[in-house]
This record gives sequence, structure tokens and C-alpha cells, in this order.
Amino acid sequence: MATYAIGDIQGCYHAFRALLTCLSFNPLHDQLRLVGDLINRGNGSLEVLRWCYQHQSSIKVVLGNHDLHALAVAHHLKKAHKSDTLQAIMDAADVVDLLTWLRHQPLMIVDMDDNQMRYAAVHAGLLPQWSINSALAYSQEVERALQAHDYQLFLANMYGDQPANWQDDLIGVDRLKVITNAMTRMRVCKADGEMEFAFKGQLQDVPADYMPWFNAPNRHSQNTRIYCGHWSALGFSQRNNVTSLDTGCLWGGQLSAICIETGAITQVQHDTRDTPLS
Repeated sequence: MATYAIGDIQGCYHAFRALLTCLSFNPLHDQLRLVGDLINRGNGSLEVLRWCYQHQSSIKVVLGNHDLHALAVAHHLKKAHKSDTLQAIMDAADVVDLLTWLRHQPLMIVDMDDNQMRYAAVHAGLLPQWSINSALAYSQEVERALQAHDYQLFLANMYGDQPANWQDDLIGVDRLKVITNAMTRMRVCKADGEMEFAFKGQLQDVPADYMPWFNAPNRHSQNTRIYCGHWSALGFSQRNNVTSLDTGCLWGGQLSAICIETGAITQVQHDTRDTPLS
């Protein structure tokens, strides 16, 4: 049995299947940990989502910003962007089953073995003042909102960059928004955890006074291995106990996997069949 963490698929179905072939992935014995942004921008979003739904006993998923965006679009709470590739999902006969399953996925997972924490996975990052246990509790607050009968209220109010800082006494929409933004959108922050969302570039271009979230001094989650994605310009990276797996498959790069047990890295190149027709 092997467990593989895989970076942002973003609807690149052909590359995803090629990666599974390279891994000799067997859903009867092996497990996947998908670090968010399963869908959108590649033209195989429906196929990726259906594969995940059909193999849900062999995978654990964390939600990314594109996955949450798809839920908002499906409920007419946000207009689709020109670059979105979600219409096939919206038109599918099984759309309700697929999106209900997606809505019930967490923002963060923690894997335990004999009561020892092995690793965590999140799409974007964790604020420096959050321990793994506190971050998991915060993620569960958002999960409860997503799974509640009035979940559309959360989807309607999750957009926006403010507040940019975490405070323990935040309540309501602001509290859920900060948690969601950190776990699904953050790349950089200040030492005190103030987030900035416009930056998408490379390490040498990080704005003054900001730093990659995983470089924040005294980061409370630094003793736990964390797998994440979201930052395609960063590429494959292993720094400060954080493995970043978004290697820009959608943009002509690779789709990447790492074996959690051995650390072996497997990559496949972008497949042009995954590129949307212009």
C-alpha cells in the first residue's frame, strides 16, 4: 500500500490519468491525498470530479479556491469567469451528486498513525499563529457552515480580502472568511500573519515586508509535515517541513505526486488535450 499526495489537477484529466498510470495506482490498495483545485481551467473538470466521486473510498481531498468557486457558480451566487471550464459539470445529469460530495469535503486533513500525527494537507497555507490542532478546529468551523442547511449563506459571503488578519475573537462571516482565505488563497503574509492576495509570482519577487507563509518566524505548525498546492509559480518545493505540489500542469508544466511513505517524486507533463479550446 502507498499513499500519494498530488498537486492541483484543475481539470487536467488526461495528465491525471497518466500520473496514476505512472504510479501504478491501485484503488484497492493505494490512497490519494489531493491538495485542492480538483477542477476548473482544464477542459476535463467533469471527468476529474466523476473519477474522484467514483473512487472516494480511496482518496481524501481538501477544497481549493477553484472548488469553492464552482459551488458558488452552481448556486448562482457568483458569475462564472471567462476562463472557467465548469459548464460541463453544471449541465451533467449527476451534478447534484457531484457537487454535494464536493461540498462535504474539508479544508484541511490531518493523518494520524497510532495516535501520532503523520502529516497534514491544506490547499494554500496556515497562518503562523495557528497550531495544527487549532487550524484543524478552524477548518471544521467552515466545514460545518458548508454542510449546514443554509450553506448558501456561507458561499454568498466567502469572497473578499478583508479582514486580512486573524483574531481569536473574530465571529460570524469575518471569522469564516479569514479561515477560508488562509487555507485556500494565501501565498504570502507578514510575520504577524497579515495576508496579501494579489501576489502570485516567484520567491524573489515577494513584496517587501511579506514572506512565504511557510517562512514565517515561529510558525506554530512547523513541526508537522504539510502538503499543499496553490502556488504554481513556486513549483515543486520542500522548505521548512512544507511540500508544495502545484507545478503548473494547467499552464504547460507538470502534474506532480509524492509518495508520503518514501518521498519518491513522480511527475507527468501537461497533456495538450487538457487545454481548453479558445
